[in-house]
Amino acid sequence: MTWLGIIQILLVLGIVLLVAIPLGGYLYRVFSGQRSWLERVYAPCEKVLYKLSGINPTVEMDWKAYIKPLLLVNFIMMLFVYLILRLQGHLPLNPDHIPSMPWDLAFNTAASFITNTNWQNYAGESTLSYLSQTMAITYLQFTSAATGLVAVIAFLRGLVGKRAKMFGNFWVDFVKVHTRLLLPAAFILALVFVGLGLPQTFSGAQTVHTLQGASQTISRGPIASLEAIKQLGTNGGGFMNANSAHPFENPNVITNILEIIAMAVIPTALIFTFGRFLKKRRQAVILYVFLVAMMLLGTLLVYWSETSGNPILHKVLGISNVSMEGKEVRFGLPLDSLFVGATTAFTTGAVNLMHDSLTPLGGFVPMLFMMLNMVFGGKGVGLLNIIMYLIITVFIAGLMVGRTPEIFGKKIEAREIKLATLTLLIHPFLILFASAIALVTKTGVASIANPGLHGFSEILYAFSSAAANNGSAFGGLSGNTPFYNIMLGVVMLLGRYISIVAMFAIAGSLIRKPVVPESAGTLRTDTFAFGGVFAAIALIVGALTFFPALALGPIAEHLQMWSGVLSK
Repeated sequence: MTWLGIIQILLVLGIVLLVAIPLGGYLYRVFSGQRSWLERVYAPCEKVLYKLSGINPTVEMDWKAYIKPLLLVNFIMMLFVYLILRLQGHLPLNPDHIPSMPWDLAFNTAASFITNTNWQNYAGESTLSYLSQTMAITYLQFTSAATGLVAVIAFLRGLVGKRAKMFGNFWVDFVKVHTRLLLPAAFILALVFVGLGLPQTFSGAQTVHTLQGASQTISRGPIASLEAIKQLGTNGGGFMNANSAHPFENPNVITNILEIIAMAVIPTALIFTFGRFLKKRRQAVILYVFLVAMMLLGTLLVYWSETSGNPILHKVLGISNVSMEGKEVRFGLPLDSLFVGATTAFTTGAVNLMHDSLTPLGGFVPMLFMMLNMVFGGKGVGLLNIIMYLIITVFIAGLMVGRTPEIFGKKIEAREIKLATLTLLIHPFLILFASAIALVTKTGVASIANPGLHGFSEILYAFSSAAANNGSAFGGLSGNTPFYNIMLGVVMLLGRYISIVAMFAIAGSLIRKPVVPESAGTLRTDTFAFGGVFAAIALIVGALTFFPALALGPIAEHLQMWSGVLSK
């Protein structure tokens, strides 16, 4: 661990902040109805889409009217993608003649990509046709990201609204997310990636002859376009099985930095959009400071752990250098560590190294980020989780001082606390209950490649990733079985939609309440003192909920490694 490496990490995070602040303002102008500087370009195109689709952009929806098309559209898209995967062997754009997916893997994949999880129980280059990679995978990477974004925008309107129907129009928001953000940003980033060496072709795999005279089949395809929305949409699903560790997806340090920035910029921008909606920019600053501090501490812990090496390797082989197993030399440990922190803090799920090869303490950090599920989080729904923690923090602080809690000028009462508590508890329940089922069944245990503590960590990581809609994995768990395909798919769906519905119900309740003027007794949420309480409560709740499981997994495994004992 060096100062130069720390400076690299800070510089990348600084670039993210410089881009996120103006982007947050742009998103606020777009979704608050203000004119943007590209209005003359976007508005005519959107009017054509509204007319062709029969959308009336002037219609306002309450939270129930808004959530119904959101859930319906997601169900239809999931069914559409499931059918493509099941029929891909009979459809065009399949130059390598890849067969159709089995039903359980198709269900898992469709559930994974519709929920913005992008968990992959398959090798993309050998399991998916080009049609599936584009019309199924890339398509859902746009629409699942758009779903999360419109959900948080509608929630923010409800949070600050003062009348019954202030959630906006789902169809209009869904179109605008694509036309004004995701499509142009992904198009530009894909062109940059092509210029930096990522393939973009519909030609089939290429057979070449090596210097030793052997034959090698090199897979390729429309990789640059998928890679762009994969990171911008905090999706994470790779064209190749090796994901962003593959040189076709991430060939050099420049692309590695761009991918980190791409996965971080929109979730960070939404923090500042949140402040704009509240008319409290200081609130956004406070949140950003504590969230980036949590992410930075986790990243530095990964960096320190990986550079400290493995005492067992030193004892057995005399190797005392940094731990480079499963890592790409072309990136360097500082950017590798930042990628680990970013991909789980922003719930992207892309990987540029093998998470299974991290030291136990290094693997503990991404697992903890997914369990907390509020260190920035993914596209839109991450901010929903942050607001849920804010509500819980205000409630607990209100109990301490004996005052009815209020947040952003609205009283917090029993209904809001019950819904926030449901949102808070469903996440650990899905992780721990599903992990317990896997650990007590022969089918679940049979997929573990590594015995002992690390095998437990692999299962815990898998369901943490699924419930947090992250998608990264410890590669030692063989997930492509009917048991894991179904279990993980169900956890992904429940982890995604229960929290969205509950948070919409909270906003629907708050919007009907009058604004309470600030007084001397008002608990301000835009102070560093409150930010400290917010971070402490998130960590304490996470520790109380998950510490026993973490103690049996990565913590015990790291203590065992320090003692020089091999896992059994």
